[in-house]
Amino acid sequence: MPKLFILSAPSGTGKTTIAAKVLESLSGIRRVITATTRQPRPGEVNGRDYIFLSEEEFKGMMEKGEFLEYACVYGNYYGTPKSQVEENAKNGVDSLLVIDVQGAFEVKRQMPDAISVFLLPPSLEELERRIANRGFVDDNVKERLRIAKKEIPCAKKFDYVIINDFIDKAVECLKAVVLASRCSSERLEESQRALDSEVVSLIKGGECYVKET
Repeated sequence: MPKLFILSAPSGTGKTTIAAKVLESLSGIRRVITATTRQPRPGEVNGRDYIFLSEEEFKGMMEKGEFLEYACVYGNYYGTPKSQVEENAKNGVDSLLVIDVQGAFEVKRQMPDAISVFLLPPSLEELERRIANRGFVDDNVKERLRIAKKEIPCAKKFDYVIINDFIDKAVECLKAVVLASRCSSERLEESQRALDSEVVSLIKGGECYVKET
């Protein structure tokens, strides 16, 4: 079955940038576009960066149970549409969620087989610089840093942790997580399409000569 990957991090750590670079270089994986009630930032495109909804539209989807998870963050609603995850699975494509920490835990609760990855900044000083460079005012920077200090301890509850000190290195680490999952024994059935029939028959009907203890 296709995998569900969760990428989470404190605001300003670079998760959106890293996710975009991974998606550019790997086939067979699609980002699930988050729905939100916040206003678009300069350069953001509806349906590419986010699905921008009114609060009324968002709450209508909540009532219909159309979100895998949703939360109110910094005064705006964010949610993961179930339909995109289901469509990707139907088409044999992995899904990548780029979501906040509380959303990550909710998805993991519902889908324990999802692979969770936490992105860390190399330092709080560097995180503050990145947040400020995004154009947030001083009060907003302080609030985001305050929340980041609460989110960073959550890293130990994720399956993988990647430090974003250099973007290219972080991208390669995330790609390695995705590629490794595609070689897991759980996905052996998919791999059989590329195997010789004799090898397939041994996998299906043969016995491992090493006895488990």
